[in-house]
Amino acid sequence: MAPVPEIKVPIIWVLGGPGSGKGTQCDKIVAKYGFTHLSSGDLLRAEVTSGSPRGQELTAIMEKGELVPMEVVLDLLREAITASLPTSKGFLIDGYPREKEQGVMFEKSIAPVDLVLFFDASEDTLVERLLGRAKTSGRVDDNEETIKKRLNTFNTHNDQVVQQYTEKLRKINAERTTDDIFAEVTTYLDPLVS
Repeated sequence: MAPVPEIKVPIIWVLGGPGSGKGTQCDKIVAKYGFTHLSSGDLLRAEVTSGSPRGQELTAIMEKGELVPMEVVLDLLREAITASLPTSKGFLIDGYPREKEQGVMFEKSIAPVDLVLFFDASEDTLVERLLGRAKTSGRVDDNEETIKKRLNTFNTHNDQVVQQYTEKLRKINAERTTDDIFAEVTTYLDPLVS
């Protein structure tokens, strides 16, 4: 595995439960700051779609309902970061780390994280948003029972990540309007890019 070249731009982890609006905020950050948005889920899906040997292995793992090994996700992130390094002004890593150990491994094998943005919303708000999304998305995992399971899994692991990175963590109230939330986000990002 090739080492990652030195990274001189900010690395930001973006955390938040399903329905917290982190995807929307990532889009706004990309538009304003020119950061590269990397979603571990998107990278996994792209690898599966590519039909590569690794993609075929991932398909088999996912079909069994097993978790993808941490090393595979790290490799995909490392490759994506290395490929974008020449042109990127910063990296938004969305939906990663899912648990404390993933964060530790990322910092050991790729680079230290500069900032952790946590979009925080109550369970009621998240369930309501996801049920609203389900009406239009047709996603099979957007029914109330599945939503509550997903939130439970997220909360269990996210608490460990939040405790591990308290110094770099910025907890953002995600119950407000998109613009109000983004106004707060910019107060954390502006100093990183100046």
